[in-house]
Amino acid sequence: MNRFLATLLVSSALALPAVAALKNGEKAPDFSAKASLAGKEFNFSLKDALKKGPVVVYFYPAAYTKGCNIEAHTFAENKEKFDAVGATIIGVSQDSIKRLNDFSADPEYCAGKFPVASDADGKITKSYNLTVRELTAGAKDTRGVELDHHFTERTTFVITPDSKIIATLSSADDKISPADHVDKSLAILQGIKK
Repeated sequence: MNRFLATLLVSSALALPAVAALKNGEKAPDFSAKASLAGKEFNFSLKDALKKGPVVVYFYPAAYTKGCNIEAHTFAENKEKFDAVGATIIGVSQDSIKRLNDFSADPEYCAGKFPVASDADGKITKSYNLTVRELTAGAKDTRGVELDHHFTERTTFVITPDSKIIATLSSADDKISPADHVDKSLAILQGIKK
């Protein structure tokens, strides 16, 4: 019986995620990455962005996939409201910079209003303790293009200029929709602006 319980405990531990996303009050890991704004590549630096005000760092599974399309479109539609509270928006995925050049310029999604960064090697994702899902063989995006990278769990971090995380929004934990990530992060920023 002891052997059975030991096996059950080990199996349960393996089934649980080994890490959890960074939480409120923790320091946000600094990062720099190739990013794209309106189809033009540049080097995004979180440290530099925080010098201007709060930053919303949102991780998403893949450009041109259903929920990610909704989230990018909703951020683009609300960009002026984020500007009004002095906040920078940066999307992060494991997409290649080539895919992100298209996505960032696409008028249906990012619409050239905010940048998206490539975390092709997954280092940024790992530094934020996010779960990565393996790609299903043959998976295609909404354009019919085959995907070639892992998916990072949808998680949004609201970070203050002193690098503190003041909100962690996770679709996995909170069961919130992609558009809710936008609305909730904006409400948090508007609350601290008052």
